[in-house]
Amino acid sequence: MENKDYIIEIKGLYARFGTHAVLENINLNIHHGEVLTLVGSSGSGKTVLLRNMLGLETPAQGTVLVFGQPMYNSNLNKLQSTRNRSGVLFQKGALFSALSVYDNIALPLRELHTLDEDMIHSLVMLKLKMVEIEPQHASKMPSELSGGMIKRIALARAMALDPELLFLDEPTAGLDPVLSDSFVKLIQTLRSELSLTIVMATHDLDTLVALSDRVAVLADQHIVALGNLSNVISSSHPFITSYFGGDRSKRALTGIGNNL
Repeated sequence: MENKDYIIEIKGLYARFGTHAVLENINLNIHHGEVLTLVGSSGSGKTVLLRNMLGLETPAQGTVLVFGQPMYNSNLNKLQSTRNRSGVLFQKGALFSALSVYDNIALPLRELHTLDEDMIHSLVMLKLKMVEIEPQHASKMPSELSGGMIKRIALARAMALDPELLFLDEPTAGLDPVLSDSFVKLIQTLRSELSLTIVMATHDLDTLVALSDRVAVLADQHIVALGNLSNVISSSHPFITSYFGGDRSKRALTGIGNNL
């Protein structure tokens, strides 16, 4: 049964590749309407944890519930219904290179097999407007797009089915500071207007500070800190001290003041 307070419930999750342990005894609840950010060094398990939430990998042990439904060993129709309530923005956009902008966004709508092409056209144009892309770009191929446009088109595709839950994997990676700020503002606007719950993995401190309600820090196969930024940065764990203790981190945290 779906817990209305929690969009995602993870209990006792272990992830392994062969004999190599990636995650051990992960317990995490993600609340409705929040932005939960996963932070950790390369290889800390952020992407593995995201893939378990998406049902793309099966944990060695433990449970993952999304909207109250298990993400593995589940009825395929129920699993697809759960997935249709979420959208994913992959790190490099992951647009299909052989499909136009229009067809990339239309793909998840066509896979429903319930909408005619006129309705799909209207929805694709609406999603382009949502991410502030002019309609004349709909016929372009991914190879013709800038990095910033790829991110926005990929976000439009992720939002095609009007998801309640959005996964963002390094959403501002590869963008210059101006484009990064613009993309963060777009996500903030969509979150506010659509009451989205967001799970994000990022290395970028400015993005983390701008968007996060809570932060989960992964290190040593565990969540070593969980809470708002003030709770997290007060931890004495070596990774957290290193990550938040540098000059760049201090600049990113400047101005937060009493919000921490």
